[in-house]
Amino acid sequence: MMTITIKERHLIEEIISKNTVCYVGMINTDGLPYVIPMSFGYKDDVIYLHSAQEGGCIEILKKNPNVCVTFCTESTMTYQNENVACSYRMKGSSVICRGKVAFEEDFAEKVKVLDIIMKQYSNRAFTYSEPAVNNVRIWKVEVESISSKVFGVPHPNSRKYKNEK
Repeated sequence: MMTITIKERHLIEEIISKNTVCYVGMINTDGLPYVIPMSFGYKDDVIYLHSAQEGGCIEILKKNPNVCVTFCTESTMTYQNENVACSYRMKGSSVICRGKVAFEEDFAEKVKVLDIIMKQYSNRAFTYSEPAVNNVRIWKVEVESISSKVFGVPHPNSRKYKNEK
């Protein structure tokens, strides 16, 4: 099995668009990794997230805004030889983004971001009440670095790959 690096931006964005959840990693105040699943929106190299106004994550990010955001397509089991356990591997695609969280406070911008997030899940138009917008914390992560891979790809010389052609 092989892992292939993806460089084409449209393919990377296609992987992101197929996801309904991303995983946001940060370093907590004890210096330990902390990862949470979140709903998201993505547009023009910016990942948009939302949460409550206060909480553990907000305190962590105020001290260290660096995050790693990971997207992964649904994986399927594959193998090169069904009788050899070590030839089994998960097949799927992933994207890893790094950046810093900036909190958006402007009401009109928060509404725009909520629309971007909702577009990930629905093509409907939404309205938001003023208290709801005021009570949500908007996170903006400008992507500083991005990498993507497809993993579990059959090697071109494997028996299974040749039989699938």
